[in-house]
Amino acid sequence: MVKQVTEETTRHKTAGDNDQDELDALRDQLAEAQAQAEENWNAFLRARADLENYRKRVERDFERRVRRGKEDLLLALLGVMDDFDRALATADEAGFRQGVEMIYRQLEKTLIQEGVESVPAVGEPFDPAVHEAVAAWECDEYDEETVTDEIRRGYLYGGDLLRCARVRVARPSGE
Repeated sequence: MVKQVTEETTRHKTAGDNDQDELDALRDQLAEAQAQAEENWNAFLRARADLENYRKRVERDFERRVRRGKEDLLLALLGVMDDFDRALATADEAGFRQGVEMIYRQLEKTLIQEGVESVPAVGEPFDPAVHEAVAAWECDEYDEETVTDEIRRGYLYGGDLLRCARVRVARPSGE
C-alpha cells in the first residue's frame, strides 16, 4: 500500500509539474505575443508618421510648383505692363489713350487679385533688397540715399519680391 501511495503521489506530482510547465510555457508565449504586438504597434505608428510627413512634403512641393508656375506667368504679364507704361507715356490721341488706360486698369486689377503689388519707389529710401539702382547722383536735398526716379516698376508677389524696381538714386553730398 505504501508503494501504491508513493506511485499515486509521484503520478499526482508529475501531473502537477506538467500543468505548471504548461502554464509557464503559456505565460512565455503570451509575453512573446505581447512583445510582438507592441513592436508591431510601434512599427505602425512610425509608418503612419512617415506617411503623414510624406503627405505634407508632397503638398509643400506641389504648392511650390504651382507658385513657380504663377511667377513665370506673372513675369510675362509684367512685360506687358511695361509696354503699357511706355505706350501711355507717349500716346497723344485721347481715344487711344482711354482704350489703353482701360486695358491697363483691367490688367492691373487682375495682377492685384493674384496677389501682385507694386514696390514703393519714388520718394522712398533706397533699399537694395527691392530696388536696383541703375544711376546715382549727388544731391544736398536728401539726408540719405533716396529713390528719385523709377525706370521700371518693381513688384511683390505674396509679400515676396517678384522683380526689383529699377531706379535712379540721389545720394547726400559727401564732405
